[in-house]
Amino acid sequence: MTKKLIDIILLPLVGIAVMFCLWAVASAVTSNPQTHKATLPGPIQTWEQSKIYIVEPFAYRGESDQGILRLTWLSLVRVMKGYLIALAIGTPVGFLLGSSELFRKCFDPIIQVLRPVSPLAWLPLGYLLFMGLRDQYGMDVGEAAAIFTVAICSLWPTVMNTAVGVRAIPQDYHNVAKVLNLSGPQKLFRILIPATLPYMFTGFRLSLGIAWLVIVAAEMLTGKSGLGGFLNMEYNAGIQEHIILCIITVGVVGFILDRIMSLIEQHITKLPHLLAVIRGAFANLRPQNRRVAHAIS
Repeated sequence: MTKKLIDIILLPLVGIAVMFCLWAVASAVTSNPQTHKATLPGPIQTWEQSKIYIVEPFAYRGESDQGILRLTWLSLVRVMKGYLIALAIGTPVGFLLGSSELFRKCFDPIIQVLRPVSPLAWLPLGYLLFMGLRDQYGMDVGEAAAIFTVAICSLWPTVMNTAVGVRAIPQDYHNVAKVLNLSGPQKLFRILIPATLPYMFTGFRLSLGIAWLVIVAAEMLTGKSGLGGFLNMEYNAGIQEHIILCIITVGVVGFILDRIMSLIEQHITKLPHLLAVIRGAFANLRPQNRRVAHAIS
């Protein structure tokens, strides 16, 4: 227990204290000897100028003046929308890429060309894509372009890791499917998905990290309310303390998201067993339900 407390609490606190000390030293180095004002605000100055956003985290004082957790929530909603779109598209594409040689030969070169494209390049394309739909459907072009950018940039880790997982399935598994004469859907849900799940979830975790990384740039360029939009606004206003607050918030939220995905990934191998238990429970309930219905009739 003592070792766990040291590893989980004490050592991270030591690391945080060291970083705050380095931050204070860097701030002192950038101090102007004449005005005694640092170009880089220190921890105390940052807290004094930014505490209203922290002590009132959900406050709404205007479109450009909101609490830090309210801004974080706006960014997280966009991230989740783009992330879910990426998973919905990337997972089946990854399965096709890993299981079909014809599909791989046709589309793998295209994926390898599109994969390294910067988010800053995808965002203008998103604007062009949704600009024509604005008048017809009343679409918010900036919002749609930001979600599109998150989706397209976070797509690739899911695609590639799922494809690797499908290719890594031992041939014995395929032979068993043939012996049992499993249909396509049965083979998919009983063999392919359980065997590929660890690879898939590694891709999901990487995709979420990229989605959170991209949203800041997307909001900065579109001017939408959120951490990225707030950071861009404070940068233009020259308020360095708020810029540092945004950077710290982005890092902390990204860390929390990664820890959550890591915990789920550690237990993801139990999911097929859990689904089998639930399926068996429902299967056991069906005869009982039929007997009850027969007794009532």
